[in-house]
Amino acid sequence: MCLAIPAKIMSIEDNMGTIDMAGVQKKVSLILLEDAKVGDYIIVHAGFGIHKIDEEVAMESLRILREAAHLLDVEDTAGPDEVTITGFGTDED
Repeated sequence: MCLAIPAKIMSIEDNMGTIDMAGVQKKVSLILLEDAKVGDYIIVHAGFGIHKIDEEVAMESLRILREAAHLLDVEDTAGPDEVTITGFGTDED
């Protein structure tokens, strides 16, 4: 199962973007997105930006993910069959 987490484009060079996803930065291809700009929020799948989303929608998605993580009370000591959810879009973002 894939979980789409909004990511913010921090920089762009040659159709590759550096994104920030819950404090983790990585490079992804932006070739599938028209008009991607620094500061845009996108959904990433398999190393490709696949969809631009509105900042308000991104913030609401991150809020819901934080709330879900809190309700699940998932710990960092999760076993191999459990999911660890941490730091989705803290208030400092």
